Amino acid sequence: MRILGVNIPDNKKIEYSLPYVYGLGLVTSRRILKIAKVDPKKLAKDLDPQEINRIREVVEKNYKIEGDLRREIMINIKRLKELSSYRGTRHMRNLPVRGQRTKTNSRTRRGNIRKTMGSGRKPAATPT
Repeated sequence: MRILGVNIPDNKKIEYSLPYVYGLGLVTSRRILKIAKVDPKKLAKDLDPQEINRIREVVEKNYKIEGDLRREIMINIKRLKELSSYRGTRHMRNLPVRGQRTKTNSRTRRGNIRKTMGSGRKPAATPT
């Protein structure tokens, strides 16, 4: 089933299916269903077209999702880089932006690159 241009799983409750859309989380999903007056315990495949339309209207009216949200985030990061603010330079160097330590814990951001040497010992030669 497609809602808002995203395939959402049919066999899950609608409140857990909506977060498959980029920009919607679980809390937002519950808020949307409350405004649209849709039962959150219903399965996604059991929704009738009027309920789907009400959900679509609420989301389009109140939230930025998918491509628009991604574009806005990219523009914000580009602006930080052009200003060469601290956060912008951290984005440019692929380092953590929000003040985390980098001596040991930044493997997900920097990649699993080991820059330090081991003990310096070479492995013993094998007899031939």
